This record gives sequence, C-alpha cells and structure tokens, in this order.
Amino acid sequence: MPACGDVTVLTMNEAQCGMDSFNRRDVFKCVLVESGANELHYATRSYRVDRPALVFTNRLVPFAWEPAAGAPGETEGYIVGFTEPFLHSAMRGVSLKDSVLYRVDGNPVYYLSDGQLRYLSELFARMHQDFGTAYAHKDDLLRNQLSLVIHEVARLEPASPYPVVATNAAERITHLFLTLLEVQFPVTRRYHEPILKNAQEFANRLAVHVNHLNRSVKEVTGKPTTAYLADRYVSEAKVLLQQTDWSVSEIADSLGFGYATYFQRFFKKHTGSTPLAFRHSA
Repeated sequence: MPACGDVTVLTMNEAQCGMDSFNRRDVFKCVLVESGANELHYATRSYRVDRPALVFTNRLVPFAWEPAAGAPGETEGYIVGFTEPFLHSAMRGVSLKDSVLYRVDGNPVYYLSDGQLRYLSELFARMHQDFGTAYAHKDDLLRNQLSLVIHEVARLEPASPYPVVATNAAERITHLFLTLLEVQFPVTRRYHEPILKNAQEFANRLAVHVNHLNRSVKEVTGKPTTAYLADRYVSEAKVLLQQTDWSVSEIADSLGFGYATYFQRFFKKHTGSTPLAFRHSA
C-alpha cells in the first residue's frame, strides 16, 4: 500500500473496500462513502451506511465494517488514513482523541446531501490526485484539505445509531475490552506509553460504568479485569526484556509505569523474579 509520511489517500477499491486496511493503532480514518450499503459497528452501537456519508474511525474505539446483507455492488469512495501529528498544526493544537469526532460517545457517521456530496467528492478526488504526485509540499496541501473536511463536519447532521442485537451483552463488552487492550501492543519504540492503563480508563473509552465492565469480563472469562491487564503487561514486559537492549527504566516508561521501582515490584509480584534476573536467565 503506498504511503506518504503520516498520511495515506486511497480509493475504496485500492483499499480493497476495507477500513481495516489501516491497522496501525495511531492512525485515524476519514472515509467518504459515495455509494454502497454497509453496516458500521462502532463500540456498543451500529450504523446503517446505505447512502453517501462521511465516516470517522480510529483504533482506540473498536469497530467492524461489513457489507449490509443483500447489498448490491461494491462500496465506492475514498479512505484517508492519517496520524494525529500530521493534522496537529492545522487543527491548532486540538487533540483528535478528545474531539467529538473520535470520542467513543461521539458520532462517527454523517449523512450527506447531494450538494455536500459533490463538494466533498471533489475535495477527496483532489486529495487523491495530490497524494500521487511528487510535489515537495504535498503534505501541506493534504493537511489543509483534510482540515477542511473535518471542519465541514460541523455543518452536517449526525446519523442515528440503532441498538446492536446481542444475545449476551456481557460477551460484547468483554470483546470490546479485549480488542482495546490488544490494539495498544506490541510496544515498538522506547517511551511508548499505552493510552489506556486501568479498568476505569477502559470503561470510560467504552462509555460503560467500570463495575459493569468488571462484571462482564468476570462473567465471560472467569478472570477479573485487573488480571487480564496484569497478564498482558507482564507478557509484553517479558518480550521487551528478552528481545531488546532497553534498560529496565526505559521498559517501565514504555509500558506507562513512570517509575522503574514500581515496574520492578509489579513484575516480581506476577513472575516471582526481578526484571534483570528474568533477562539474565532468558
């Protein structure tokens, strides 16, 4: 898949009609759906996207994108993947993660009128054209064009979600929790800090009460939420101790512990060994 720094612009056909084509956890997605019938399952809600629409998703909110049953033809449109730093300057320091477009309680789908579709189709087509050029300042062009798209959303009417039919609500909440946990790993750079660190932060992201999250995870898996978090952090710590030359302090920082002594106590509590002793034995 072609790439341009921290931004990628493809037609839906080029992306094989899948928003999952952009799997990096730091990538936000802005999708123009010009035609087709699909369903977007976004956190605990679902949306019917069977007419022109703008759709925004990110890896911090679990989603699934699938063709609607009996939908004729393929989905046509454009998909733009971009990182927060790419758009940061154009949005004047506003964090995309905290904006209404990307919060779990925000609305990811906006239906378009004929006039809005014409305007946005021309804008996305221009972005796609500029993305394929060798122009030295095309990042600036793409950044400004994408900023126009995001500001245009303020004029749009958000779509209404419909309830997800689930035979077991606890299973769905648990699946969302485990998905959110996994998209934060693996850790690939020093001082990477996981975005969600405890049960309360996961519950906030999923827009459920922390007690509801804990009950659901325990009901479905038999393990407390805290046990899942501890197991995943220990597993990642072992990989970093075995496969990198990072110091214990750097690993602690990359896993969000802040202090090496806290990480050392945590690791020994769950493994019976200190981080250095584990590294030497491995």
